[in-house]
Amino acid sequence: MTAFAVRHGGTRQLAGTGTLLRFALRRDRLMIPVWIAVDALMVLSMPGTLEGLYGTPAERADLVRQMETNSSLRAMVGPVFGDSLGALTAWRVGIYAGALAAVMSLLVVVRHTRDEEESGRQELVASGTVGRRASLTAALLAAAVANAVLALLVTAGLAGQGAAGALALGLGIAGVGMVFATMAAVVAQLTESARLARGLTAAVLGTAFVLRAAGDSGTDDGSSVLTWLSPLGWLENLRPYAGERWWVLALLAGAVVLQGAVAYALAGRRDLGMSFLPTRPGPASGRLGTASALAWRLQRGAVLGWSIGFFLAGVVYGGMTEGAADLVGDNDNARRIIERMGGQSGLTDAFLASMIGMLGLVAALWIVASVLRLHGEETSGRAEPVLANAVGRLRWAAGHLVIAFGGAAWIMLLAGLGFAVGYGRQVGPVLAACLVQLPAVWVVGGVAVLLHGVLPRAAVAAWGVAGAVLLIGWIGPALDVPRAVLDVSPFGHLPKLPGGSMEWGPVAVLTGVAVLLVAGGLAGLRRRDMLT
Repeated sequence: MTAFAVRHGGTRQLAGTGTLLRFALRRDRLMIPVWIAVDALMVLSMPGTLEGLYGTPAERADLVRQMETNSSLRAMVGPVFGDSLGALTAWRVGIYAGALAAVMSLLVVVRHTRDEEESGRQELVASGTVGRRASLTAALLAAAVANAVLALLVTAGLAGQGAAGALALGLGIAGVGMVFATMAAVVAQLTESARLARGLTAAVLGTAFVLRAAGDSGTDDGSSVLTWLSPLGWLENLRPYAGERWWVLALLAGAVVLQGAVAYALAGRRDLGMSFLPTRPGPASGRLGTASALAWRLQRGAVLGWSIGFFLAGVVYGGMTEGAADLVGDNDNARRIIERMGGQSGLTDAFLASMIGMLGLVAALWIVASVLRLHGEETSGRAEPVLANAVGRLRWAAGHLVIAFGGAAWIMLLAGLGFAVGYGRQVGPVLAACLVQLPAVWVVGGVAVLLHGVLPRAAVAAWGVAGAVLLIGWIGPALDVPRAVLDVSPFGHLPKLPGGSMEWGPVAVLTGVAVLLVAGGLAGLRRRDMLT
């Protein structure tokens, strides 16, 4: 009877949850604040930017009329439901803020569930007075805390535009984050690999964005069935500042409760470290006979996913280039923001340069994730048996770094091909503009290599670097921040192509900096003790 109570007793299965939650928040004391800051600042900076762009009610009403006939821009940012600054803010950044909250949430949940089991740390924790579902509960609560703080900041920051709309937008963004937090919790029970759990949940997020984009391109009021199949579509149909549909929050809450229940049920039916979809064993010889081949086997799924995503993004952005030029029209303020992002060339070239620059910023996230695969292999103990053979540390690291740095070049090349398909013009200049982003991307990757090699326990700080670069590049031009701030990012030194003149000096300097950072990281890796 005692054993039955321990196994099935509700409160006993949650024993130790508070301690694990405090530990999770302590471990993520850098990552979570960075994600929250990037997301919140993106939202809160938008009313001021929009007021500078469309300062009069007539200009805002004209924007709404243009969006009703511009299907390419609706696919990118969704339909607009009102002409107030609050409604335009929700239209311009709501979907992207929800997507960022989703990424933050899935990373937090997988990190504190499947990652812990995969590394063996969860087995040590479970040997103490810890309930069977305590780790899952702590992970979900950590994600809930992060999303609650984000919702509070958004609500407080936008309250001046209208309290009801601010609350709706804040709850909607947090709701999307929690939908993908619970989804990641389910996927973490199904898969045996943390990498696969992150990849599958991110793939669902990408599918949600594509469904919403396809639905919104066909209708101007968010009524498409495809839009309603996406949690991001639920967020836009919540309609903050445009006659809030509070009942849409019930969809988000229902999805969270349902997925959370499934995750808890699955967690109670499997052994620690196991999964419902075990990883299929691969061959031990042939193509996996080298450390580089093993690195490719481990990262090929991520390469494929990012490749598809960048190609499709290029097609979408290329297809909307002409529409964006028509939308800006004679608005001098909008033109100046695009030119700050894309250079003082023609409007079309400046828009292309700004969109390509945005993809370069996202590519920095790829290279950090790929480089830190080294850190994951080391901390999980999987690197140790590889290095116990006739494989040196530099050779082992080189396999992953070739994929990280070469993969960055590959996905930017595919983005350029996507732009060529979507835009259909300037194929050579657009490809050159995509490839010129690489030195800055490599510098961010070099920082990740240096941290892993010299300060391995602080390697996760590379995400903070990538987040800061993304924040500066995304929000800085809209806020007209000083040039000195923009120059903190390596992307601030790149030539603005297409349309601008090619400057080889900054490209060469950034490439040299990246080489030095990688060399320093590899030197540190060669000399230090391996993490266990």
